[in-house]
Amino acid sequence: MATKNSHPQWKDKLHEIIYEADTPAGKLFDIVLLIFILASIALVMLESVNHIDKRFHNILYYGEWLVTILFTLEYIARVITVRKPWKYIFSFYGIIDFLSTVPMYLSFLFVGSHALVTLRALRLLRVFRILKLARYLGASNQLKDSIIASRVKILVFLFAVVISSVIFGTIMYLVEGEENGFTNIPKSVYWCIVTLTTVGFGDIAPQTALGQFITSIIMILGYGIIAVPTGIVSAEYARSANKKDKEIEDGKLPEELELNTQICSNCHKQNHKDKAEYCYGCGHNLHI
Repeated sequence: MATKNSHPQWKDKLHEIIYEADTPAGKLFDIVLLIFILASIALVMLESVNHIDKRFHNILYYGEWLVTILFTLEYIARVITVRKPWKYIFSFYGIIDFLSTVPMYLSFLFVGSHALVTLRALRLLRVFRILKLARYLGASNQLKDSIIASRVKILVFLFAVVISSVIFGTIMYLVEGEENGFTNIPKSVYWCIVTLTTVGFGDIAPQTALGQFITSIIMILGYGIIAVPTGIVSAEYARSANKKDKEIEDGKLPEELELNTQICSNCHKQNHKDKAEYCYGCGHNLHI
């Protein structure tokens, strides 16, 4: 039996289970899905351990195929339950779901493609929907906007760091020389970057007193350099938060409402306001 808009009723019910995390069936579906995602990641990790793989190779292999088949069925179900399949196929989650499903099939054709199954870890982002954490997406968007707004300052800062690394690397090449491991300028610049970021691999180390003195200066600069990007983004984040609070107080913006997990079956829009009846993107009834 079809609904008034000629969309099969079973597809609407299946869409509600797959895409709606507020219903008991939707929560159960997503929790089971997460369990299989975690199991898949565990299988991939165990398979990378040689002695475990040698002992339990068949179990791990068939387990991977079981998870792959289940993910394939889930992917097909997601495609057929939306009115505009390409909206899901080319969405962020759609691409991730596809990439995390095809590696086992590609392993028959291309060697090494099986490693792509680790992309299934990205599916854990669905936990935001399951735990109804969509209300925190506003804060994450604010952080993203702050980073974007700070991009020019950060790029200028990174450019200054690169120039400093080239200058100090060249100086260390002249001071230490090939006999102390600084065989060329590019390698000296690499050493400077490692030292400036306080990583310190130790594969190259200055031996002369002057070289060690310059190294001490670079290391001290490194601590200050680490704090600069954080300060830039934090200042922009605080400015953005203060501006938003002021706009709310002045009535220019409404108070933030809780978001639900409903996804429109017509246009695949997400993050609808709680208790919303219609999609804010296409006006489609969310409960049909």
